[in-house]
Amino acid sequence: MSSQLPEIAQAFLNPKIYPDKTTKVEMMQTQMSFIFLTGKYVYKLKKPVNLGYLDYTTLEKRLYFCNQEVTLNSRLCPDTYLGVIPVKCGPKGITLKGEGEIIDYAVKMLYLPQDRMLNVLLDRNRVIPDMMVQVAQKMAAFHAVAATNPTISAYGSIQALQINADENVSQTEKYVGKLITARQFERLKEYTNCLIREKADLFRQRQASGKVKDCHGDLHTQHICFTDGICIYDCIEFIDRFRYCDVASEIAFLAMDLDHYGRADLSSVFTDAYIESSRDHQIPEIFKFYKCYRAYVRGKVSCFKFDDPYITESEKQQTLETARGYFELAESYTRTRPLLLITAGLVGSGKSTLAQTIARRLGLTIISSDIVRKQLASIPLNEHHFDEMESGIYSTEFSRRTYDTLFSEAKNILLRGKPVILDASFIKSAERQKAAQLANEAGADLAIVECTLDEANTQIRLTQRLRNGSVSDGRWEIYEPQKKKFEPITEVPDNRHFLIDSARPLSDQITRLIESLEG
Repeated sequence: MSSQLPEIAQAFLNPKIYPDKTTKVEMMQTQMSFIFLTGKYVYKLKKPVNLGYLDYTTLEKRLYFCNQEVTLNSRLCPDTYLGVIPVKCGPKGITLKGEGEIIDYAVKMLYLPQDRMLNVLLDRNRVIPDMMVQVAQKMAAFHAVAATNPTISAYGSIQALQINADENVSQTEKYVGKLITARQFERLKEYTNCLIREKADLFRQRQASGKVKDCHGDLHTQHICFTDGICIYDCIEFIDRFRYCDVASEIAFLAMDLDHYGRADLSSVFTDAYIESSRDHQIPEIFKFYKCYRAYVRGKVSCFKFDDPYITESEKQQTLETARGYFELAESYTRTRPLLLITAGLVGSGKSTLAQTIARRLGLTIISSDIVRKQLASIPLNEHHFDEMESGIYSTEFSRRTYDTLFSEAKNILLRGKPVILDASFIKSAERQKAAQLANEAGADLAIVECTLDEANTQIRLTQRLRNGSVSDGRWEIYEPQKKKFEPITEVPDNRHFLIDSARPLSDQITRLIESLEG
């Protein structure tokens, strides 16, 4: 792989070129930069590329944008960016020390602990609501003093919003049928254009009242580090208009990315805390518009990365899946009615895995019966209670309390116009009928996703799950009793009842499910 890299990037893999003592160098890359980790420090080398929305093709431009990166990031991450280092070519080759002709520039940063990045913490389920409240308060304080002037405010005009929307369309058109479906492409274009027209007076009002500011511009989970304080880094430096935006658009970016991680609950906590801190109560009126736009942009960026000649085939496949996921999420924001999904199926059939996957792709809040049941009983989530069916915390009375709590929490979310998935067995028709009643009362669409799995694979999965640790108390001994009690699903039309075979790969099955839901 290194032999395919440009000569300057290959040189950066050599520990001897650095001014600081290091024995190991690790490389990461984006479509616009090579990033080298040397232990205590990070060096960022901009690729000499012109991607249309950025131009790093000359030495002078790379120097300018390196300096911009350091200056702008000092606003939200003041102690991390250390300066701009000249890259030289001397008698012994390319180096960051000693004499020689300057051939490039690199941004030097302190190393931020990767295990404290928000995206990593999300993957490890180590993010609590208070952490998102702190981020919201930090962003509200930043926006309160962020620069604004007539030039900046112009980027919140109707004309500027339309330019951004049209640019999304033109830059993704060639990916239709590959990374974005024709239906998604047309629906998202129509939705965006309609909202710009319908909310024009509100957009103009916010522009006039100074809500368009010099923001971070790229506020997503990978750019937030919970270290000594909260460091929000890697803002957009390469084009001002991507950074100049309505503060609602900035907040929508992180809220959308939390949705993408299957944590719509944290997304709501973050959004509510920001509105409370900033007292910007207009945000809910335009929030879905901006979340849709931001999801589209993330999908578009993945499209660009898909064309990067330096990424591997496995990275290419992952990039394709990421792009499709963001476009599906963008489309989900165009719904006019909230969605209530419920899972159904026997123990070990894959309901929780399915719920988590769908939540990531549609921005759903997950409410799990396993979690709610143990919270009601004041039992630690990692502590197993192997009660017999219809006894203990699995008694008829306690199960009713559990489902009633599921429905109560779901109702509060649905009435705010937000989608929910209830991760539970729903083996009885009466409980599914209550879900249908809830959907009707909340003005929501209901769909039931039934998971199936053959007995041999179910037994294997249940054994592995108990060995690896799980909040669920499901085990093979209750499979047959539960199977006998499962009542056929008749509460929704056939086109709202989806069968998922958990023995087969989920991705294509869920794609077809989403296409049916959104079609």
